[in-house]
Parts: sequence; C-alpha cells; structure tokens
Amino acid sequence: MRRYIGTKIVHATSMTRGEYNKYRGWELPANEDPADDGYLVEYEDGGKPNDARHTGYISWSPADVFERSYRPTQGMTFGQAIEALKAGKHVARKGWNGKSMYLWLKPAAVVKSDWCHDPLLKRLADDNGGEILALGTICMRTHDGTGRRAVLTGWLASQSDMLLEDWEILE
Repeated sequence: MRRYIGTKIVHATSMTRGEYNKYRGWELPANEDPADDGYLVEYEDGGKPNDARHTGYISWSPADVFERSYRPTQGMTFGQAIEALKAGKHVARKGWNGKSMYLWLKPAAVVKSDWCHDPLLKRLADDNGGEILALGTICMRTHDGTGRRAVLTGWLASQSDMLLEDWEILE
C-alpha cells in the first residue's frame, strides 16, 4: 500500500456520532457509540454533494482523527498557506502592517510578443517564435512607497514569513 499526505480545505462543525447519524436520518449501528466526539466535515473540493443541505460532500470524522489532520484557516503555517495558494485561495499574514495586503498564485501562461510593453520581454518572445512561457509565480497586492495600491510579481518570503504561524485564508 502507498503512503499519502493530504491537504484540503474543509468546513466542520462539532457533532457526536449519534448527532451525525440523526442529522443524516440514519439508524446508528449497534456496535457504535453515539457519544463519540467528532465533527461533521464538508469538503470544499469534495466533489458531488451527498446531502441536499450542503454544497460539498459531507462525512463524519472522529475528533482525534480530525484534530490531528486539520487546523483552523487562521493561524496557519507557511506550508499550509502555500497549499491554500495552490488551491486558488488568497492568503495573508495577520502580522503584516499594510492594509489589504495579500498573496495569490499566478499560474504559468504563454506571453505573446504582441502583448509586451517591456522591450526586453518583447525581444525574448520574438526570439522564441513570437511567444514565451511565463512560469507561475506568487504575486502580492501591496502598496508603493507613497501608499498607492500596487502589485508585486515574484514575491519572496522572509524568514519570519516562513516561520511564523499567523497565516490566514482571506474570504
């Protein structure tokens, strides 16, 4: 059997095994304890909904399994923030001092020479048959030195960005 590591974004509500079975309209199997602590878990990327009251797939997870697997989307590690970026989310550090600063992942794209305003980029695209691949990058919505809104392409993390656990997903 192969080993896996998972990263997914879920919504969860504390709910015993018995409460979950009642919520789903199911009979609790005789060999299960209705008082087991756990969570109703709804997967954002879980595919087809299996309950009309939810937009994602739902299931029940024992509390100890859930709490070892998931963390709140506020107070995340840098690694979890990167996974959220890969899932298409915007992330920011709570400790950043600029208002409305956040990161997003700009995917790889082909840049056509005709679109280029930068002379060097245009020449590189022309020399490559009229287009060139732009690799994916992390971008930041930030401000310039005068306070005007700005975009930084190719953002790089500082030591504290990587080590502190104050990352959050923005809605």
